[in-house]
Amino acid sequence: MAQKIALFNHKGGVSKTTTTFNLGWMLASKGKRVILVDADPQCNLTGMVLREETENDMNRIAKIYQTQSNLKTGLAPAFESQPKLIEPVDCIPVEGQDNLFLLPGHVGLAEYEVTLGIAQELSGSVQALRNIPGALNYLFEQTAQKFEADYILIDMSPSLGSINQNLLMISDFFIVPTTADFFSVMAIDSLAKVIPKWVAWANKASSLSILKEAIYAFPDVNLKFLGIIVQNFRIIRGKETQAFEKWITRIEEDVALKIAPAFKNQGIMLPDIAYQEAEVDKSFCLTKIANFNSLIALSQKHRTPVYDLTPEQLKQRGKVLTQNQKKQEEFRQVFSDLADKVIQLTSEAYAVSV
Repeated sequence: MAQKIALFNHKGGVSKTTTTFNLGWMLASKGKRVILVDADPQCNLTGMVLREETENDMNRIAKIYQTQSNLKTGLAPAFESQPKLIEPVDCIPVEGQDNLFLLPGHVGLAEYEVTLGIAQELSGSVQALRNIPGALNYLFEQTAQKFEADYILIDMSPSLGSINQNLLMISDFFIVPTTADFFSVMAIDSLAKVIPKWVAWANKASSLSILKEAIYAFPDVNLKFLGIIVQNFRIIRGKETQAFEKWITRIEEDVALKIAPAFKNQGIMLPDIAYQEAEVDKSFCLTKIANFNSLIALSQKHRTPVYDLTPEQLKQRGKVLTQNQKKQEEFRQVFSDLADKVIQLTSEAYAVSV
């Protein structure tokens, strides 16, 4: 069964989409079959993978959206009371990586926000809404089975709405990307309060017979916190600048002192030994990723991870090319190590310890 990993932070601008794409590609390069889910109505991940630069690109994307190949259309049988079952989404193979697939997003996914919110509040008493809370989980499981996926990586929007609440609560694991700034500190403090409330709701929802017996049953809560990622800081002479170091330290302290205790009380932490064996310390920082600078634009243009861009794609020579290739190797090692930690932490031995 595929492991669902959500990348979530209700603060925007923390590189969730870039991280999802680069991590998914690296997991795929290590032999894992991965589905990237674009659950953000802004559809940045979809645009990155499918490319939307030319008229031909847009025509190709339009044809894709005339089929069942997107998240909103896949959910329509439940949310729009259609007389048919939810079917697996026909995911799009990601060019250049055989083991990687995209479940495209849809701007109209936001239209389901209110319906899902009402269903999650009233599902215990309203029969007509019983299939909605479990619809996303059912769609993901059916699609993962069709593609024999090992992982589903969910790129979530920066909000605390009902769709994100549902996505996180049906996931097996989650990662919180952050940036080295004051607003990420605020976000950490907020998540330490919000997520335990969501877990309490999900535990209650999963115990309701009306949801357990629905066609799209709402699952038991098996969520576990993998850790945080700190990114988008500058490096000078091999070290974070003093200003960035200050906020990185503050984020790590708040995770250790606020996030971890709150999550532990709700049972969404892995066993201590799991983090120790993966060399994740008490700050639960999985990795630190410096600013991609100009490489990110090229990565998006060529639909290729930063670390796999070719010299032809870089279109650089001499010292500039050498410097960027050195950065690429650094990023390759960072994402390789991150993927290894994710694989280890989500291994079956720890997953079943839930």
